[in-house]
Amino acid sequence: GDVTATEGEAVTLGCQYNSSATNNYLFWYKQDGNNSPKFIPSRVQGDEGNTADEFTERFSSTLNSSLRSVPLKIQKLQLSDSAVYYCALHMKTFILITSECESCIKYFTT
Repeated sequence: GDVTATEGEAVTLGCQYNSSATNNYLFWYKQDGNNSPKFIPSRVQGDEGNTADEFTERFSSTLNSSLRSVPLKIQKLQLSDSAVYYCALHMKTFILITSECESCIKYFTT
């Protein structure tokens, strides 16, 4: 839904997901006007994740796997923050092949 806030304040946008997988990647995107969506931060389970440079100072996100939530917090709101924000979930499986056991394939989750 729509969120209304005052310039200079902070706002938190909620995002809930239903996956019970433990290897989730969560992404936030910002789309303003007719422009393509821009990647903001990504989160992998409890990891610190990555944040695109232009969003580093005021945008933050923390994945809470127990609540299945990954809210996006925007500090010191600016008029240019007015946009549509998308939260996306991607589930990925990693395969780790170690040289100690060439015939072994280990699946791991983060």
